[in-house]
Amino acid sequence: MTQIWNVYSLMVLYVIMQHGMRRAAATDVLDLGKDNLDSVVEKYDVVFVNFFAEWCKFSRMLVPIFDQTSAKMKADYPGNRIALGRIDCDKEADTCAAYHISKYPTLKLWRSGQVSKREYRGQRTLEAFITHLQEQLKDPILPVTSISEMETPEKRRKRAVYLFFQNNQVPYWHNIQRMASYLRDECPFYVIFGAGLPGRQGDAIVFRELIGETFVEDVYQGPLQDYNPVNQWIYDKCVPIVREITFENAEELTEEGLPFLILFHKNDDTRSPQIFKDEIMKQLSGDRNTVNFLIADGEKFSHPLSHLGKSQADLPLIAIDSFRHMYLFPDFKDIGVPGKLRTFIDDLHSGKLHRVFHYGFDPNEPSTQAPSDSIKPGEHVPVADSGAKHLPPVGSTPPESTFKKLAPSRNRYTLLRDEL
Repeated sequence: MTQIWNVYSLMVLYVIMQHGMRRAAATDVLDLGKDNLDSVVEKYDVVFVNFFAEWCKFSRMLVPIFDQTSAKMKADYPGNRIALGRIDCDKEADTCAAYHISKYPTLKLWRSGQVSKREYRGQRTLEAFITHLQEQLKDPILPVTSISEMETPEKRRKRAVYLFFQNNQVPYWHNIQRMASYLRDECPFYVIFGAGLPGRQGDAIVFRELIGETFVEDVYQGPLQDYNPVNQWIYDKCVPIVREITFENAEELTEEGLPFLILFHKNDDTRSPQIFKDEIMKQLSGDRNTVNFLIADGEKFSHPLSHLGKSQADLPLIAIDSFRHMYLFPDFKDIGVPGKLRTFIDDLHSGKLHRVFHYGFDPNEPSTQAPSDSIKPGEHVPVADSGAKHLPPVGSTPPESTFKKLAPSRNRYTLLRDEL
């Protein structure tokens, strides 16, 4: 019986190996790793890469679809326009670690040699892949005749960059084109050829942002030939330090793994978000890499509010979601008090928020918080009943994170570890 089983096992292994060899010969998906990744992404305009593991069921399901997509795109776009590649993370562990791969399959895209800020999170179908990649191959800068053309209710975007250039032969055109490609997901770029900016000599770069129902304009003041300052200015405008969280980008923001400092506000309230942004820039601009600063529509995100024991009537309010627990900033009116917001963030990183909730303030520890008669042990988090007048008792547990539940789903990915 053992001999029969061994023969059967060898036959199965042979079939699998033959299938793998035929697939390797048939596909034009490139095998990538530390030795050739850089050269490949420099060679092609667009490179779509699948970070996978052979043992992952979702990775295996993706193989034929990814192969078909590669064949279709190479047929439609010959030459160096586009390539599809794959990286086996079991064999290329260092490469996958360098790109912070925490789940399989992860799909990333390179444009003009630069990896996109956002990974692909859409449907894994041939049609969806082709539509997505065709969009990436379009010129990232769209010629228009005027700003008003792109700010109609049907076309307007929250943020946009407008280029007032004489032509596309200027020496800095290629640099701007690369930035437009890199920031394609964040900001549309439009160019108005032959028209100067009123009141300004020469070419100009203009950023416009929709705040409420009004567009606010900012013009870059430095020389356009000085690429680094230009690129930094465009990046800071298109990727602001304070972002809006929506159900569409919540998974992406959650996966970044940084705790959230969130302003919940009413939909028609534009003043509080502006105050919040101003204070973040003033007090916490250096914390961009340790905290995600976000604003959220309190009506759409009513569940986190109820989790905090709050409702629309309590807005605006500020809270931290650490992906373990949620903590409430005592009073939005105190946001401008020097050191108040800074202390709230520092207390999160030191563990003091959690400690104070459970055990109260250490009487021997100087505190920059409000006096004890206005902030009592546990006041960082209200009780579950929004109508209750008392505070949660020392030793109780702060509400669990609600945004953690918006992280990547195990129904779509094999998660390597629970990072949050």
